[in-house]
Amino acid sequence: MQTDTILLVDDEQHIIDLAKLYLEQDGFRTASATDGVTALQRILNERPALVVLDLMLPGLDGFEVCKRVRAQSDVPIIMLTARTDDIDKIVGLELGADDYLTKPFNPRELVARVKAILRRVAPRPAEPDNGLKPIVVENLRIYPDQREVTVDGRPVDLRLKEFDLLLALAENPGVVFSREKLLDVVWGFDFAGETRTVDVHIAHLRHKLAGMHAAIETVWGVGYKLDT
Repeated sequence: MQTDTILLVDDEQHIIDLAKLYLEQDGFRTASATDGVTALQRILNERPALVVLDLMLPGLDGFEVCKRVRAQSDVPIIMLTARTDDIDKIVGLELGADDYLTKPFNPRELVARVKAILRRVAPRPAEPDNGLKPIVVENLRIYPDQREVTVDGRPVDLRLKEFDLLLALAENPGVVFSREKLLDVVWGFDFAGETRTVDVHIAHLRHKLAGMHAAIETVWGVGYKLDT
């Protein structure tokens, strides 16, 4: 049985009720908020395991809530948007959201995405021989079990998907990953037509990993690789 609490933030009660029904059927606890101010208070005070956050909210909108939360917390966030154009999704990801769904959404897909994100957040079981050994690429060190990264011994603070993306590349140095393959490996779903998601996260990684001797290189027309 799940024990994590999922905070549902939406000003449409039927959306909350639908998500609540399916999440609780799968063993999650749920809490809810219908405006941005209340959502921000509950996120920071109650520390849910994950937040499902609508963009269009009274008071503070979802973008502002996400921005303020990210200044203080790494809680995973799935954003909900009623618009189909990419700009809301890209802005949400740039502000620190981990995933998004477009309304109307399949509640079963919501549950699947919640579970996939929580699996990635959970610490990996330590292996007897090498559970604490880092992955080393030049002056980059990645500690998968602790989900920690250093460059020249300097800790680097990475978001959930940034870490998973770097880990995928570092476990296969020199291997070229297409954007579609990275979406599948890191996000766990087929985001056909949304490969801009990968580009946004790669840009964040390059900025945060300044000073790394290895380079995340663009292979034009194909994707990305970690070059040593």
